[in-house]
Amino acid sequence: TLRKPISQSSMADWASKNLNMHTQGIFRRRISISNMLSWNGGSIKKPMLITSNRTIKKEACEMFRLVQSYMGDRQTRMDRNHVALVTVTKCWSMQGLRDELYIQLIRQTTDNMCYRSLAWGWELMAISLAFFSPSPKFQSYLEGYIYRHLDSDEKIAQHIKELVDLKNKKITKSRKKRKQNTEDEGLPISTYAKYCYRKLQKVAITGGKKGLRKPTVEEIMHARNGILTPSLFGSSLEEIMLRQQDMYPGNKLPWVQTQLSQQVLALGGEQTEGIFRIPGDIDEVNALKLQVDQWKIPNTLSDPNIPASLLKLWYRELEEPVIPQQFYKECISSYENPNAAVAVVQLLPELNRLVLCYLIHFLQIFAQPSNVGRTKMDVNNLAMVMAPNCLRCQSDDPRVIFENTRKEMSFLRMLIVHLDTSFIKGLL
Repeated sequence: TLRKPISQSSMADWASKNLNMHTQGIFRRRISISNMLSWNGGSIKKPMLITSNRTIKKEACEMFRLVQSYMGDRQTRMDRNHVALVTVTKCWSMQGLRDELYIQLIRQTTDNMCYRSLAWGWELMAISLAFFSPSPKFQSYLEGYIYRHLDSDEKIAQHIKELVDLKNKKITKSRKKRKQNTEDEGLPISTYAKYCYRKLQKVAITGGKKGLRKPTVEEIMHARNGILTPSLFGSSLEEIMLRQQDMYPGNKLPWVQTQLSQQVLALGGEQTEGIFRIPGDIDEVNALKLQVDQWKIPNTLSDPNIPASLLKLWYRELEEPVIPQQFYKECISSYENPNAAVAVVQLLPELNRLVLCYLIHFLQIFAQPSNVGRTKMDVNNLAMVMAPNCLRCQSDDPRVIFENTRKEMSFLRMLIVHLDTSFIKGLL
């Protein structure tokens, strides 16, 4: 369910306080806010947002040219993948540029008469949200803008037609023809908007790309493909099972879950000290994530902490946790009662029950005394590192979160110790 973001009047108020108002003409008259936030075919001489950082001031103008190049509004020798890579890398490396990029994209996708350009602007926004979030103070403005486009395809088409009709009275027939030829290209704008809205919610919580390695062309292409082909990460269990239906029709469990779990064991994870507690190299984890999203498991892995970290990430990023939200209260109320904890598992939807039982079966391998001696990860430690990936507390109260964290850990510990998962062997 989408929560309704800030109103249009609040957005206008935010813009009036934060926009770096531009001027035009020999008398340097200030441009109105509506013009500041409407498509511009020329250059800009200063940033869209108020800033005192000299580097940001310089980079913002260059970035506007990159945005225009990606959208096809400015000629360039670079291909669009490379333009996106340069743009994203600038913002990923320089936090102060991120809001500037998003406000520039808002501008260039407002009152844009060329549908192809408009679609590519939304595409660049979707790609950018895969790498970094806006600042907290700008998030609600961007959220409001995206929200207004969730179901607006007819309005957009009508608005473009009105703008083109108005413009056609003043421009040549050849230009008119070029504009009309591009109106029906690209996906519906609502497709981009819905993807961006979901992506914004997630990136605001989890943060963007982590690690020291700069973004790559492969990651850019992967982010673009995610608009139409949902990732195995951040989707619902049902979506994941639907996606793997063609490739693995007989599988009753998500391929990504079983493959990463088996990789941890194949690399000796049950004999590795600190497994699941010590994170794998973040850049290696990112690289493996790209491979897994293409249904590949490289045979060059040597560190079990890498698939272990990615497995935790997969559980944590599920659209809905393995234990759905409606069962949360029952879980934390049965944290001291083994029978009650096991009974909750039996109430779960079939797919969630199988996925959870597979996870518990997997953790029970590590909980064996012969392995705990090597890993130093007993049942309490395993429950501590895995509980946050299976249960999500909805409260904002730190005291409630703190108290429930202890109960979440205890609930998962009950399952590791008491849940009979022997039937899982028959599923594999």
